[in-house]
Amino acid sequence: MTDLSNAIWRKSSQSGSGNNCVEVADNLRGVVAVRDSKNPHGPALIFSSNGWRAFVGGLKSGEFDGLN
Repeated sequence: MTDLSNAIWRKSSQSGSGNNCVEVADNLRGVVAVRDSKNPHGPALIFSSNGWRAFVGGLKSGEFDGLN
């Protein structure tokens, strides 16, 4: 299990003031953690740094646009 005790969580600047956000911690060695901002003590998804980079790149390129 990944130790998240030193995670520094942040929300996107695009999140606005609502509570329907995800938080990302990218300060951990070799992994990126993602959690639901409404449930900060709940589970987190853990991605490899390379996997997260590929996912974000796909979002930016529109790879997932139009998927239902």
